[in-house]
Amino acid sequence: MQKLQQVDQKEWNDVNEFNRYILEDFINNSLELSPKTRHTYESNLRIWFIWVKNNLNNKSQLYIKPLEFKRFQNWLINRGCSSADINNKRSAISSLNGYIEIYYRDDYPTFRNFINKSIKRPPKALVNEKQPLTKEEFAHLIAVLKEHGEWQKVAYLEFTLDTGCRRAESRQLLKTVVNATPVKKTKEVENPDGTTSEVEVVYYQTHQIRCKGAGSTGKMRRFLFSENTMQALKKWLEVRGEDDCEFMFVTNYGGGVHQVSETLFNTWAKNTFSKIIGRRAYPHQLRSSRATQLAEEDVDIKVIQKLLGHENASTTEIYIQTDDSDELEDLYV
Repeated sequence: MQKLQQVDQKEWNDVNEFNRYILEDFINNSLELSPKTRHTYESNLRIWFIWVKNNLNNKSQLYIKPLEFKRFQNWLINRGCSSADINNKRSAISSLNGYIEIYYRDDYPTFRNFINKSIKRPPKALVNEKQPLTKEEFAHLIAVLKEHGEWQKVAYLEFTLDTGCRRAESRQLLKTVVNATPVKKTKEVENPDGTTSEVEVVYYQTHQIRCKGAGSTGKMRRFLFSENTMQALKKWLEVRGEDDCEFMFVTNYGGGVHQVSETLFNTWAKNTFSKIIGRRAYPHQLRSSRATQLAEEDVDIKVIQKLLGHENASTTEIYIQTDDSDELEDLYV
């Protein structure tokens, strides 16, 4: 795949004036989108308009024809862009067209979205099978990291599995979370002999963390985590020592300590976690692992749904990967 180059300002200044204006207007007035989505839309639309400049004589968005967009999509396919990347660009361009149709109807009454159903989306590429981590794999991963003194990675894994966080949520965790007041409750458990007894459960609550959702603030949530995770976080801070960065998970560059990027978690998973467990590991896998492990413990799906922050249980079900082979065998015995 030939990687698409970022658009520099000098090149952007040569783009059709209306195209530059409408992109800026669209992005500035799309506050219902998350900042991350707005940034992605802007980047993809810049690539689109540079292509228009170089291949369609820099014509206005108002006069693009369906066949011309199809040429752009084919150009992306021929460069080896993934179906997901192409669909993201297609979505950005179509959303801009919809914006013009709705808010500039009086100025351009004949304009219509030139991306129609006749322009087929590229076929989905084969994706790696999603396999959650088993409890045994996770325990082995933690044990090896502890043996190597990788305390930040231990803290990240314990917190992220415990809470079901996404990458963008885990990176927001502040050091001050270790000062959280413990919440203590009693829980009734069943003993091996069939009797029940009460045990004390201790857990903690994070500060407000911005989660996935529309708008500039998204959904704000507090995550619950266990005593085991608290000890992992404290151990990491003990090893880390004093510095001026307020975030829990950090990286060192430019002579200073800074909040980690989301991509660093990917690097940890690819270069470290995958090698330890002997198969592909990735950050989002921890959400599926948590959901699956809870489902195997017969935790109600509504509880798992709440943990993962899903709007409905049907989304949560996608994350749960259980082995149904025993149930299927019942059909043949």
